[in-house]
Amino acid sequence: MSATPNRPIRLAPSILASDFGRLAEEVAAVAEAGADWIHVDVMDGHFVPNLTLGPVVVEAVRAATSLPLDVHLMIEAPERSLESYIAAGADRVGVHVETCPHLHRTLAQIREAGARNCVVLNPSTPAAAVEPVLSEADQVLVMSVNPGFGGQRFIEGSLPKIAQLRRWIDERELDVEIEVDGGIGPGTIGRAAAAGANVFVAGTAVFGKPDYAAALADLRKEAEGATA
Repeated sequence: MSATPNRPIRLAPSILASDFGRLAEEVAAVAEAGADWIHVDVMDGHFVPNLTLGPVVVEAVRAATSLPLDVHLMIEAPERSLESYIAAGADRVGVHVETCPHLHRTLAQIREAGARNCVVLNPSTPAAAVEPVLSEADQVLVMSVNPGFGGQRFIEGSLPKIAQLRRWIDERELDVEIEVDGGIGPGTIGRAAAAGANVFVAGTAVFGKPDYAAALADLRKEAEGATA
């Protein structure tokens, strides 16, 4: 099954691939070029090997655009700091099932703080890990690369996981978005859409191109074509 008309295709360029020296300009440029959301990757150097942004950068991105900010917390103990990211302007906050021993509580905490929640699955984590909380989730993010660095190759095993999640969501008539992040670009976005995803994080496939509007239009066309 695939994305349906009531689950429109959404493109969320990842600022991890942008020019950080021109961050506000880059965010404004992709917003004007047709992005639906802005994706912000937060890494702590512990759960993943890289170290990136904090709430101050989220606040700067918030000041540069009115688009929804989709903040992905690749950090240990996210429940300790997620409220600071929401206060900084995050509209959606993703937490990893691998870092949340009390996942129901953490998802509820995000909603109570005023944002939509998202539960994230690493490539080696099965769909079954999120099945018990699907009714409490606003979104599920399937990682199609191992988190920590941009520019990696798409992991094919993410496709059956997306399809399984789509079946559960549709069978239970849940209002849950399926997002996919990692190696998304021409040739992969269509297959991920056909499997059932409707939100797509793209880094170098957008920021690595000279024409952001053309890159986003091509990605949207391929995704929409796969779900027609």
